[in-house]
Amino acid sequence: MGDMDPRFEQLAETLTGYSVQLKKGERVLIDAHDVPDAMVVALVRAARARKAVPFVQLHHGRVTRELLMEATEEQYAYHAGIELERMKGIQAYIGLRGAQNIFETSDVPGPRMKAALGKLRPVQDWRVKKTKWVVLRWPGPAMAQQALTSTESFEDFYFRVCTFDYAKLKKGERALKRIMDKTKEVRITGPGTDLRFSIEGIEAVMCTGERNIPDGEVFTSPVRKSVEGTLQYNVPTVYQGKSYDNVRLVFEKGKVVEATCAGDSARLNEILDTDDGARYIGEFAIGFNPHITEPMRDILFDEKIAGSFHFTPGQAYEGEADNGNRSQIHWDMVCIQRPEYGGGEIYFDGKLVRKDGLFVPKSLRALNPDQLLADAPKKAAKNPAGKAGKRAVKAAKRSTSRQR
Repeated sequence: MGDMDPRFEQLAETLTGYSVQLKKGERVLIDAHDVPDAMVVALVRAARARKAVPFVQLHHGRVTRELLMEATEEQYAYHAGIELERMKGIQAYIGLRGAQNIFETSDVPGPRMKAALGKLRPVQDWRVKKTKWVVLRWPGPAMAQQALTSTESFEDFYFRVCTFDYAKLKKGERALKRIMDKTKEVRITGPGTDLRFSIEGIEAVMCTGERNIPDGEVFTSPVRKSVEGTLQYNVPTVYQGKSYDNVRLVFEKGKVVEATCAGDSARLNEILDTDDGARYIGEFAIGFNPHITEPMRDILFDEKIAGSFHFTPGQAYEGEADNGNRSQIHWDMVCIQRPEYGGGEIYFDGKLVRKDGLFVPKSLRALNPDQLLADAPKKAAKNPAGKAGKRAVKAAKRSTSRQR
């Protein structure tokens, strides 16, 4: 196989040691989608070094699409049964999700996608609730194209972000969690946005690299029927193999009563009609990863953008930050509030907490980029998606003016 890329070994150590904290004798499933064999090998070796027992499952996008094109409920019921039994036998899960083409499943009929996802939902629920897990993307050429940069530049950015010292987030996240746990009402304002909702009695959850890489958010969920107002997202979102720009949602008594976007609004509404819970919100989160500054149409990165928040139609996380909403859908949609994206404010019980993407209270300033990157090399703060971000801003302004 030749020499192992030392960055693979460093990332494998982060995932097996810091993220899922493998212990002797634990079974770990390495679930790899279009990922180089060398990275899978690095994970197998890292797991064995901790005396854990690795298992591997490999996926390829074109094969997955072909299976989905003619998917039947019976086929996926059988498949889900097998996968659920395997998931019940492991203690840890590491999911690496690469793609040769992020739109590979864009032509899969909606009903077939819905059938497959519905049958596999219990597998995901078991993994989330019963195992130690972490998921991350893989930096292939498709991701570099999304970021409008070279493959090499994107890989350098990716490994800097994914091997960041996520323990540095903990002090500021603890402070943010304490404030959110005491908060009753949230108000968010910005271009096209005036939103109010309650988070009273729903615990906030810190995210410091144990479950997602990259990471950098604190999330909770709104009281299910408390959401009122309008929200204009400004980050493109890819869901079920299709892209949606400038999604605008109007809420009444917690429910999305109007949904439009620059593009396929009919398909947007079809997804929101998947089930009763899809038009209610299952997550509210504030993102602040200092390395991630511009959209890349990849939600594991975009939802952590410095100065952003995401407001998620669909399923709440059962067992933590749970408002009781249940759905096959969990669609993280992102809004950036930094000045170059139009700015915006977040208020907790009437007190200004973040303005134009920066935290205002002294106890939360540890989460602002200048402090998180205080001892980092200057190049680590660069995001290769800068050009993409600037284009997204221009597109957002054009599309918003059209909707008005």
